Amino acid sequence: MRLAIALILLVATLFVISLVVGVAAVPPGQALSALLSDDGTPVAVVMRDIRLPRAILAALIGAALGMSGAAMQGYLRNPLAEPGLIGVSGAAALGAVLSIQLGLNLLFPLALPLASLAMAVLAVLLILLLAGPRGSSITLILAGIAISALTGALTSLVLNLSPNPFAAADIVFWMMGSLADRSFLHVALAAPFILIGGLLMLSLARGLDALTLGEDAAAAMGINLRGLRLRLVLGVAAAVGAATAVAGAIGFVGLVVPHLLRRAVGARPSALLWASALGGAAMVLAADIAVRLILPDRDLKLGVLMALVGAPLFLHLIFRTRKEMS
Repeated sequence: MRLAIALILLVATLFVISLVVGVAAVPPGQALSALLSDDGTPVAVVMRDIRLPRAILAALIGAALGMSGAAMQGYLRNPLAEPGLIGVSGAAALGAVLSIQLGLNLLFPLALPLASLAMAVLAVLLILLLAGPRGSSITLILAGIAISALTGALTSLVLNLSPNPFAAADIVFWMMGSLADRSFLHVALAAPFILIGGLLMLSLARGLDALTLGEDAAAAMGINLRGLRLRLVLGVAAAVGAATAVAGAIGFVGLVVPHLLRRAVGARPSALLWASALGGAAMVLAADIAVRLILPDRDLKLGVLMALVGAPLFLHLIFRTRKEMS
């Protein structure tokens, strides 16, 4: 209970800070007042149309990636598992890349995220087809790796053959991950998929706890392993696909956050789901605040900062774990 209260307070605090931090130097009191009163002033427009959707997306995407990482690690019983393992994020990235290369993103604002989501859905169908109705967790991993490798190769091929240097630059910058210039259109597109994915993953709680005893023991306890796997794939795909569609590639959240919180919840996969959702929301909110403070006059990408922070942090966790085991 104390952990839940602490994480909720942390997310709420970072959410408010995200609202009052930005390029436009607006006093916090005036910024929050403009958010509550839509008087049509430039400050109100900045708060309502720029900072508020950005903060909401940061919390939603962080929660989606954090919970997806916890769900994958719980199902595979492997602390090194992460959401991109099933290949949905790579497929979503390919859809966005094709949208940029073909110029579809210039036709209407949501062309890019819609193409990204469509490719993520196609990836889910291929994964389920390759894994088969009775496939094991190993089959699921192999199918995900195959999809991830294929979509990564196709993304590189599009970049390699792109005749338009401006489109290639847009592709590279989009793949770095960012929440800049996002609107409530992006919130409306991503939120339903993230919420549905979150509910599907929360429904796995009892099954993930049972899987800590092994698949045979879980089946003996009445857990439908095929149904569990289907809900896992659909839940992770919906959440991660939507997050990638609107923000690009943001790594390490689903890998690091469950590691940081596993001890605090007693290593119970069911408790780690909600804890990682809150922890992921806090991490992405904090990182998005940081990109606006570190280089305010340069567009520092969120995905770049997450990699710079997440990789050393994960290496520290590896060395700490190895030291404890020796």
